[in-house]
Amino acid sequence: DGPTTLQHMKTLPELAHTRFAFMTAKVQPQEVSHLKMLGAVTVIAKPFDPMTLAEKVRAIGETHA
Repeated sequence: DGPTTLQHMKTLPELAHTRFAFMTAKVQPQEVSHLKMLGAVTVIAKPFDPMTLAEKVRAIGETHA
């Protein structure tokens, strides 16, 4: 699953400066808090607008640089 994958990826030195975002339908506050606690910089809620997805991802990169 995503959280387990994130935990493993964060142990890899070559990914030490990589920012991670989740795309999920589980956007209850406690779930979002848990993902951020694991190291995600943000959570993108599903369903999402595919026309604005690239813009959101760019904004995440700029905001969390």
